[in-house]
Amino acid sequence: MTSPPTALAWATADPYAKALHTGQGPLFLRRTDGWLLPLEVERWCAQADAVDRTVLDHCEGTVLDVGCGPGRLVAELAARAVPSLGIDVSEAAVAHTIRLGGQALRRSVFDPLPGEARWDTVLLMDGNVGIGGDPHALLTRVAQLLKLHGLLIAETAPVDVDERVHVHLTDAHTTTGAPFPWARLGTPALLRYAHGWEQERQWSAGGRTFVALRTRTASNSADPPNRTAVISSQRPRNPSGESPVADR
Repeated sequence: MTSPPTALAWATADPYAKALHTGQGPLFLRRTDGWLLPLEVERWCAQADAVDRTVLDHCEGTVLDVGCGPGRLVAELAARAVPSLGIDVSEAAVAHTIRLGGQALRRSVFDPLPGEARWDTVLLMDGNVGIGGDPHALLTRVAQLLKLHGLLIAETAPVDVDERVHVHLTDAHTTTGAPFPWARLGTPALLRYAHGWEQERQWSAGGRTFVALRTRTASNSADPPNRTAVISSQRPRNPSGESPVADR
């Protein structure tokens, strides 16, 4: 499956790398009509907060954090000794995650990934239900990554919105790259796209909203039995010396 324009645009967006380096905004997604959506850089770059930890309490087994950003959730899972991996298209985000002690790879969710059809939980946090601007395609891809009856935990917009747009990433002064597709989904919209999924629960905490869904059918996209999940040139630095989580 080919990575959408989102991956290249986000990965090469200098304002994003700068914000992760400093741990501060401002940083926005800017629609073509000039409307700005603030991004919570300071929260992303901080340690997992109480709401994050509550979400992670619901995770089962091995966890794949899609669009892990600077890695606060992967780092928290690592501290809990939960086998986990973050993926992000941003080199700066992956490097930050590894510095925190988490494991991460520079990949788009639409690229080939370790452990396909064998993950117990996939996370789509911090607006990442918008990746690619096509909710149906994203949910289809996540289903391919999860094992049968695997768990998706997604953070949705706290308002009832179903919007597909093209955006730039900007700090309000610098904008680089071409616009890329993005989506904003409230809980009702996400559930409308979740054909073939079973709703487990939905909840709100700290002004944020979440949905837990389970796959109903098995994927046929599992790695071939003899395929190495992560080849040596792709292995992130692992301070603990343990095997990469996806080699199982």
